[in-house]
Formats: sequence, C-alpha cells, structure tokens
Amino acid sequence: MNKDYINKDYMKNTFDNVMNKVKTMIVDGAMATELETMGCDLNDELWSAKVLAEQPELIKKVHLSYFKAGADCGITASYQATIPGYMKKGYSEEEAEKLIVRSVKLLQDAREGWWSTEGRNSGRVYPLIAAAIGPYGAYLADGSEYRGDYNISVEELKKFHKKRMELLWNAGAEILAVETIPSLTEALAVVEIVEEIGAECWISFSCKNETEISDGTPIRECAKKLNGISCVKAIGLNCTAPHFVENLIKEIKKETDKPVIVYPNSGEIYDSETKTWHGAKDGKTYGQWAEIWYKAGAGIIGGCCRTTPANIKEVYDIVRK
Repeated sequence: MNKDYINKDYMKNTFDNVMNKVKTMIVDGAMATELETMGCDLNDELWSAKVLAEQPELIKKVHLSYFKAGADCGITASYQATIPGYMKKGYSEEEAEKLIVRSVKLLQDAREGWWSTEGRNSGRVYPLIAAAIGPYGAYLADGSEYRGDYNISVEELKKFHKKRMELLWNAGAEILAVETIPSLTEALAVVEIVEEIGAECWISFSCKNETEISDGTPIRECAKKLNGISCVKAIGLNCTAPHFVENLIKEIKKETDKPVIVYPNSGEIYDSETKTWHGAKDGKTYGQWAEIWYKAGAGIIGGCCRTTPANIKEVYDIVRK
C-alpha cells in the first residue's frame, strides 16, 4: 500500500460509535439522481465515477445536502469507480487510484464542512464515512450486477475487488459499504478481503422478490452464512423495490441479531438495456415506507436509486420523531 494514500487529517469514527448513539442509523440517498438534476450526463460506463474525475465539487455538494437532510452516514461515490473501469477509459493506473481515494476525501470534506457550520451544535451524531464497493457486474455495465452470472472464479473476484478496497480503507473510510451484491458467492469473497485488510463492512444485497437475492439464493440463507463473521457489522439490502423490503427484513432477522440495513429504490423500474427508469413509484411516500421498515425491525435506513435528500428528510422525520 502506497502510504501517500493514507489520509491522516481526520480521526476515524466507527460504526459501533454511531449506532450506540443513534440506535437507528440514517444513511444517505442516491448520488446519480442528484448529479443528473445538476445537469450531469451519466449515460456512460463510468456512471457517477465520471463526475468524480471531471466535476468532483458536485459530488461534495450532494454529500453535503444529505448531511443537511439528516443522514448519519454518507456513502462515497466509488460504486462504479474501479481501476480497470478507469483504465478502460484511458486513465493510467495511478490516476485511477487517486480518483478512488478522492471519493473518500470529498465525503470527509463535506462532513467537516457540515459539522463545523451546523452539525456540532445540532445535537446530531458525528457522521460515519462509508465507502461504496459495488459488485463486479457494475464494472461490466451490462446488467449482470442484478443477476450475478459472471462466470469467473472466486480468486478472480477477489483480485478485482481487493486493491480498491485497500485504497478506500486506507484513505479513511470507516466502514466498507459492500452493496448491490447479487450473489452469496461474491459477498463471501469480498468478506474474505475485509478480514484480510482488517476492515469492517456491511453487506447489502440486491433482491428480486420478498425472499430471494438477485441470483435466487434465499436472503435468509445469506444472513445465516454471514451472521458469525465479526467484521460484518450489518446485513441487508439495497437497490430493491420498496414493497419487497418489509418481508426481507423479517427473513434476515430470523437468522441474525446484527442490524438490518435497508436502502431501497424509490419504486420505479430500471431498464438495464436502455439505462432508464420508468413506471410509477410504489404508491406510498418514502417516509411511509420507512415507517413500515422501521416497525419491521430495520436498524439502518437510507435510499438508493431515484431517492433524494427530501426522501432522507422524510426518513429522518419518521425515525427521530
């Protein structure tokens, strides 16, 4: 590990510290949706990782908006930021590594800006820095992140993930947000790396119905497999339809006492061929859904695709009332 990437400017917060203070943690919402609202064209294999390279100040602005809305935890814009992904677009390996590290610095700067001007005297907790670790399929940008059918070995998966995870952890991430994972195989491969580098993580699966993750494995089985692994601090789901979530929480809770994390989509349907969203939202406000998840036993609640700071404010109002 290049020591130049280790950020010594910030004291590390911890997952346990935040959870002990808030009891129910609020995570931020979508990055890409806000960037598109600001005029960014994300129809690119790099997705929001393109903005990380070209207009990083916009990413910091989005992070800040979520802290203001009530988020206790921010997630870096590193979901699609991978070394091979950047190199495929013409960046050098060193440039790719620096951009991945930049994602942590931007979130740290947003946190410090909010904390010094507003947060410190607000009665709220000092927020957690989570680093997004997207699945191998996100790099492929072919929709396989919602299927898990990569046809590569566990060792190849580990090789793909490890360097980015080391970079993010050493740059100052306080937990690794292993998210939108479509298969138990990939989750277990990533957890091996988390243990090797001495980090902590949450594991968040994408789910296709109210009992199964994207590749068809029962989420209850996933929770059972991950339950005894100490570096896994929470288990749950993201990038999933809101109406599946209540039962998924119940299934997870049958196999673990770890906090259940949920940050679903707004309720619209994603077409991976055209990379567009369509259809109506699921008929409830995001706050109404959040109340259902809270009552079902979710310990961490946020938002994924198509959610906004306004939605996170709804979650804040429900959870903190």
